[in-house]
Amino acid sequence: MRAFDWIQPKTLDQVLELLPGPRDTKQRDRVKLLAGGQDLLGELKEYLVQPEQVVDLKSLPGLAALEFAADGGITISALVTLAALESSAELRTRSPMIAEAAGSVASVQIRNQGTVGGNLCQRPRCWYYRREQALCIKKGGAECFAYGGLNKYNAILGGGPSYIVHPSDLAPALVAAGASAVIRGKKGERRIELERFFTLPSEGSVLRENVLAPDELLLRVEVPPQTGWRSTYLKFRERSSYDFALSAVALALKLDGGTVREARIVLGGVAPIPWRADKAEAALVGKKIDDASCKQAAELALVGAEALQYNGYKIPLTQALITKALRKLS
Repeated sequence: MRAFDWIQPKTLDQVLELLPGPRDTKQRDRVKLLAGGQDLLGELKEYLVQPEQVVDLKSLPGLAALEFAADGGITISALVTLAALESSAELRTRSPMIAEAAGSVASVQIRNQGTVGGNLCQRPRCWYYRREQALCIKKGGAECFAYGGLNKYNAILGGGPSYIVHPSDLAPALVAAGASAVIRGKKGERRIELERFFTLPSEGSVLRENVLAPDELLLRVEVPPQTGWRSTYLKFRERSSYDFALSAVALALKLDGGTVREARIVLGGVAPIPWRADKAEAALVGKKIDDASCKQAAELALVGAEALQYNGYKIPLTQALITKALRKLS
């Protein structure tokens, strides 16, 4: 780990003054922001980033608020811990899917430290990216070694030129809830649908996973009222605990007498972004949840999937999770 300056600002404006300019992408990693630190510390120890300054955000006021509006909306600030989401009785009432996703992350110790902002902005877990000596495409190299190499955990949807999967559990659940991200930069705040916060490797820079400019940080996530929606988050992992998703499904349904009026299906662990299964969603509308509709939705959700040499199992696994989630909410 390279030596760096540790900075503890007292205001958000002080943080923004430390960040590079909005177009200064070459200096992006000169300053790194630390929230819970669960991902950043690993990157520092593996020499994946070697910043000159690490800025501790934990002392900033107002960034750890979990608020419930009278109209049913939810505001989740960036420094809210995963444990706080998991243990919130109010959140479980309003959006079980978000609480379930938070509770599925890693271990109790990590959930006590890990934050919403850190979970959404964490870097890939692909072992080629995480190996210091492997100059893969995510680190400025010429190729994705996983494509023709050991790809058991890599993407089957939306891959190319990099085949990473986004490691966040919260991201699919929040996208399925219709959440928006509020971002702060040197020029002020902007608001964006969380679904558009994440970027495919084929969009923009293959080196990044989201739309944050070098001078920006994620302030909070805003979830609209979930009245009338039923939701759940199902995750399959290699180990029963303390592991990332091999595949995951965030499902939200609006039902009317057993008939689907609206549906949101977002997949995790199978693509470089939280993957919206819009064809499957559309196919469910106007139908009851039965064997035929489950089968159709599961098949449509994986249209276009490209299995690599060692990850073909993700296709039937994800289809089974979709069916299980639909049955659970029917």
